[in-house]
Amino acid sequence: MPRSLPWRGPALVLAAAVATPVGVPAWDHDDDPKVLDRLPPVRAAGIFGGPGGPGNSPGGFDSHDVTLLAWVPLSLLDNASSGNDCWGYVSPADREYAIIGTSSGTNFLEITDPANPGPVMHVAGPGSLWRDIKTYDHYAFAVSEGGNGIQVIDLANIDSGQVSLVNTVTSGGSTSTHNVALDTDSGFLYRTGGSGHGLRIYDLANPAAPQWVASWDTRYVHDAEVVTYTSGPLAGRQLAFCCGGFNGGWDQTGLTILDVTDKSNITVMDQVYYPNPGYSHQGWLSPDRNYFYLGDELDESNYGIPSTVHVIDVSDPSNAFPVTTFTNGNPAITHNLYTLGDFIYAANYTSGMRVFDATNPVSPVEIAYFDTRPEDDGVSFNGLWSVYPYFPSGTVIGSDLERGLFVWDVGEPPIQIALPNGVPETLDPDGDAVAVTISETNPGDLMLGSELLYYDVGAGFTSLPLVDQGGGSYEAAFPPIPCGETVAWYVEAADSTGMTWTNPGGAPGSTHSSLSAEDLNVVLDHDMESASGWVGGDGGDTATTGVWVRVDPRGTAAQPEDDHTPSGTKCWVTGQGSVGGSLGENDVDGGKTTLLSPVLDLATYDDPRIRYWRWYSNDKGASPNADVFRVGISNDGGSSWKSVEIVGPGGVEASGGWFQHEFLVADVVSPSSQVQLRFIAEDAGDGSIVEAAVDDFQVLETICDGGPGTNYCTSNPNSTGLPGTLSATGSDVVADDDLTLHASQLPANQFGFLIASQTQGFVSNPGGSQGDLCLGGQILRFSSQTQSSGAAGEFSVEVDLTFFPPPYGGPVLPGQTWNFQAWYRDVNPMPTSNFTDGRSVLFK
Repeated sequence: MPRSLPWRGPALVLAAAVATPVGVPAWDHDDDPKVLDRLPPVRAAGIFGGPGGPGNSPGGFDSHDVTLLAWVPLSLLDNASSGNDCWGYVSPADREYAIIGTSSGTNFLEITDPANPGPVMHVAGPGSLWRDIKTYDHYAFAVSEGGNGIQVIDLANIDSGQVSLVNTVTSGGSTSTHNVALDTDSGFLYRTGGSGHGLRIYDLANPAAPQWVASWDTRYVHDAEVVTYTSGPLAGRQLAFCCGGFNGGWDQTGLTILDVTDKSNITVMDQVYYPNPGYSHQGWLSPDRNYFYLGDELDESNYGIPSTVHVIDVSDPSNAFPVTTFTNGNPAITHNLYTLGDFIYAANYTSGMRVFDATNPVSPVEIAYFDTRPEDDGVSFNGLWSVYPYFPSGTVIGSDLERGLFVWDVGEPPIQIALPNGVPETLDPDGDAVAVTISETNPGDLMLGSELLYYDVGAGFTSLPLVDQGGGSYEAAFPPIPCGETVAWYVEAADSTGMTWTNPGGAPGSTHSSLSAEDLNVVLDHDMESASGWVGGDGGDTATTGVWVRVDPRGTAAQPEDDHTPSGTKCWVTGQGSVGGSLGENDVDGGKTTLLSPVLDLATYDDPRIRYWRWYSNDKGASPNADVFRVGISNDGGSSWKSVEIVGPGGVEASGGWFQHEFLVADVVSPSSQVQLRFIAEDAGDGSIVEAAVDDFQVLETICDGGPGTNYCTSNPNSTGLPGTLSATGSDVVADDDLTLHASQLPANQFGFLIASQTQGFVSNPGGSQGDLCLGGQILRFSSQTQSSGAAGEFSVEVDLTFFPPPYGGPVLPGQTWNFQAWYRDVNPMPTSNFTDGRSVLFK
């Protein structure tokens, strides 16, 4: 089982603060698009503990052939306002460390166990949106647009949990720097940009005290890769491939190739321009150094083209030329990319990490991705800043402006864990089994004996081995669990390297949930197609727009286009804009708006549960993630309230989309005859766009003595306002012949009878009925046992298993499954009929 994290909280080790004030970042370029697009950090608990299989990526992130191993939000790093660059370090003991810059400093996390990063070691730096880090020997060098030159950080004791700021180098002119490049073969460091500079070069003969040796300021250099050639006609020469231009990179932007071998006589080997230039930002050489892959940061917004990388032939650096471009068709802006073998790893802002196969170096093809910004793939400077793919283990990290550090495994997972029959809503209290399949990408990828079920009923997780059924099929065998208990559970297995994989992904932080019960009986079902006693607004509301209304919603980027009910159209939403209206046209403004349920009588039900679907969007507009959505419950008709849940201010469920929430009423209040729910959406922040919706509200009764068989097929409410239900007592053993079926929650003094079939089906409102027929095939009528529902609104039928009515006309046999329903008269508002739900019994 994944080890626990010791560091959920402030950074454990703080280096000495730098002289430059820290805290609120200093923006050197107030008109820079990155500054104008700033959003607050996403508040979230993060994801730790291990990967999941395909389709099990936790956190709502879209991905393909990339597995999320861990996500460390900014709040668990240094609580900075934004993230920026990332790099990596491997200690002499082969322990791997992620390095991520933020607006307040540089952070170091061990990721030798990539599913459990930590603890955080932090070196404070000048406040700035821009920070860049590279490593050489056992040192990290951090630079920033906020000034302070080069911070030299000693990593010699990082395996003991200590890093230290040992020097701050300010020689070479202005202390502001945009980026830093290292030629590890020659041992030179290059500061790029900052206050309009080109290159400022430092000798790392003593890495703890870099010595300035030269500058080149003919052009502004935004970023660069500097390499030493070791073979061929260029052997021994040091070349710098520089992205930039004049006037801070804005004029004549392109690729400048410099010979920097002689620091006192730097020469231009070639200057390359390409079509549709916006701002030459960053690039990296192919491993054979025949091509340079360049990302232009503004061609997407300037020319309306999708994410584009320019391929430049640099096989002869003195005669370089653009060859072609490639794109994945996504609109997001390209930012930083790096090459490794036949692959290109790109950080493309709002579309996250994109991995390209460059086997054909002039026609790379996207083969994998992980989108760190679920909200959109828009043309904005939000989302993933950079990636680092060079750890010997194959782990890849990424740094996100609003979400912090991501740790990934790239490629098809070695093992995949699936639940072919899905997650059961209920588990048999006497013990139950859930089908599991585990498949291997290659034979031997699975570590045999590592296949485990973890379950928790409130006292901590207990593990049990999966039961091997052969051929990759297993059973997760649950022991007897007291009826009414909620079971949190997940399945785990390890690959041949010892890495654990789980379903769901991110377990134990994310788990499946099932209820130990014979059955769940739906006693109230409001699909919001009618008002059903729900009321929008109360006396304390202050919202001026976006008040609750029950409508067919009109979709925006913040509000749903459709309700949640598959066969319905209406739900409760906060406001309704005009046809073709804009985002935020009628969102919640000016305060709060309240949606109230009718008062519910839950006093007579065993362990009632409430389930509903909700939509909440709070991450759009000028002041995103500033508000919350509150759900409360009362058991005294609204005189007092207790909290059920608070959604937001950040996280995936505060970004739109339908999400289900379910809770046991007794966990919050004592069930009574005066239970009421309220849903409050509020705009308490300037510029927020707040939208909410509620649909498909249900009350369910936990059945712990449901007798033989299981219920299926939800029934429609009758004239009592409740749906008719069918339960059973006795036995499912044919020889016992003691099965009795009970129809309840019926209108009083109406007659009805039992119907049965060996086939399930669905016919909506047959013959003008208010209910749905849930039987198919040959249907039998027990009309000779017609009953009156009486004053209590219920009747029972003792079923004779020795002889079922024609056209079957024979005894029930062991191994047969029979499905039952009750038909009954109803008055709603005129004489008609209805059906209970169905009851399916497998006879033994």
